[in-house]
Amino acid sequence: MTNKTQKVALYARVSTDGQSCENQLDELREVADAAGWTVVGEYVDAGISGGKGRDERPEFDRMLKDAVRRKISMVAAWSVDRLGRSTQDLSNFMAELHATGCGLYLHRQGVDTTTPAGRAMFQMFGLFAEFERSMIRERVNAGLDRARAKGKQLGRPAVAEDTKERIRELRAKGWGKKKVARELGCGVGTVGRVEAETQPETSS
Repeated sequence: MTNKTQKVALYARVSTDGQSCENQLDELREVADAAGWTVVGEYVDAGISGGKGRDERPEFDRMLKDAVRRKISMVAAWSVDRLGRSTQDLSNFMAELHATGCGLYLHRQGVDTTTPAGRAMFQMFGLFAEFERSMIRERVNAGLDRARAKGKQLGRPAVAEDTKERIRELRAKGWGKKKVARELGCGVGTVGRVEAETQPETSS
């Protein structure tokens, strides 16, 4: 473990209100003390699933904002699963840390990105995340190809001609787009597209 002084954020999370984050924090405090790190903040999301996004984890979000503001130089967590449950979420998190120059310490996994071995592990995480994104793209594209081969129409569904005509009639009467959409059970965007198609015909 590096002896370099770090401004460290301790992050802890538990999934249910009946659990406590104190055990996680106690171990991280001991690590920080032994390494000579300066703990500048403790960020705790209690009763929040690791599957939740950043927008639903207020302390996680605050910690990343502090990293962007350079208030911290390292994030320390008890385990990688405290940070997220999907490779995609972890990839996004690590990319944000990397962009701010912030390090990462994972206690259970023994990862410290301020060391050569830790940096190598950090890069491996990125490679695995990119591999997963590539596989997802391939699966999506393969699914689209199969759908096209079966003759399925992809993209926005076509608007029936009678619906188009009704949209034009109601708009000509001065109805607003939202009112027309509610009346016909379609989207406001559909009303706008029909109008866009009609415009060249009515402007001549």
